Amino acid sequence: MTLSVVIIARNEAARIERCIASVSWADEVVVLDGGSTDTTVELARALGARVEVATDWPGFGAQKNRALALASGDWILSLDADEWVDEALATAIRTVIADAAAAAVWRMPRRSRYCGQVMRHSGWWPDHVTRLWRRGSARFSDDLVHERVLCEGTRPATLGVALDHESFASFEQVIDKMNRYSTDGAAMMHARGLHGSVGRALLHGFWTFVRTYVLRRGFLDGRYGLLLAISNAEGSYYRYLKLMHHGRR
Repeated sequence: MTLSVVIIARNEAARIERCIASVSWADEVVVLDGGSTDTTVELARALGARVEVATDWPGFGAQKNRALALASGDWILSLDADEWVDEALATAIRTVIADAAAAAVWRMPRRSRYCGQVMRHSGWWPDHVTRLWRRGSARFSDDLVHERVLCEGTRPATLGVALDHESFASFEQVIDKMNRYSTDGAAMMHARGLHGSVGRALLHGFWTFVRTYVLRRGFLDGRYGLLLAISNAEGSYYRYLKLMHHGRR
């Protein structure tokens, strides 16, 4: 059985090498670039990846489905450019694809870092993500952001080994991603006929903070748990303000 690793990327020169190098054992690595203006494409090709470019950004889900269509392996491993596979997870994946009786779809816990700190609470652990499947057994939803893996009729099995993830390396990245995701999230909600207001923005921001810091025990992650809860709350707050602005337009 062969394995194709699929990655979407745009301006990921700082992280793409670590991601691709961690799966150098795969039969094929496919990178679909969204129009990088840095050296992402050159770095990926230098590591042996097949790189295609599609600059008409349709959203995360649709772009990932484009990447899936480029893969030729019997199995698919979908990674984000800020993720990487350690040796323990690589061994577990190779074991799965070598087993003819293995489940068709697999999920795994994700070990995420917030500005350098591994988060063990705050809703970030174990954060199971579905990333490995037999080709044709799953696809992504077409959502602009927060896309989901769709595997109708198949319940994912679970690997006990974690996928590594550097969600944010700096507070600049936190602010940039919060801005982009709140914009896309507001657009999706507006398309579904939802409406925003200042009151809803305040309420949802407050509830997001409570959920992250209290209910999901973010306080156990120390000061970075507090900072994550605040940034999550801000993202929710701005999403509903932007939704309100969509309605006025």
